[in-house]
Amino acid sequence: MGAELPDYYFRVRENGAFVFRVDTENRQRRIEMDHIAVVNIKNGDIKPQGGRTLSPEDLREIKRWMAERTDLLARRDIDDIHRAVDYLNLTTHWVQSKASDAQLEEVTDALLLAMHDLRSVLVRKKADRLMKG
Repeated sequence: MGAELPDYYFRVRENGAFVFRVDTENRQRRIEMDHIAVVNIKNGDIKPQGGRTLSPEDLREIKRWMAERTDLLARRDIDDIHRAVDYLNLTTHWVQSKASDAQLEEVTDALLLAMHDLRSVLVRKKADRLMKG
């Protein structure tokens, strides 16, 4: 048969997850998922559910998942920014070679304001880093 199921299942939600303990060792050999906690990775809260007390193993697995999830989200954030740089380059090419006057009229002001805002923040942050260094 296939690989063993994990002991815990994390149903991802915004800012965290619902945590379930997975049980396949019952008489019916069915998968049962017991909702044991709700976690918030933004503030580190771990809230047991159903009046239960979480075991040291529960807490260890939840904290491990929270650390892995935080790392994954940080990697996704930087990957999104690298994609944004690509989109800016693609947008420049589109403006230069393909955009009609009507299309440019529709997007120019929004693009100029967004780029001005981004440039202002980047310049300020770079100056802050140089002052610290």
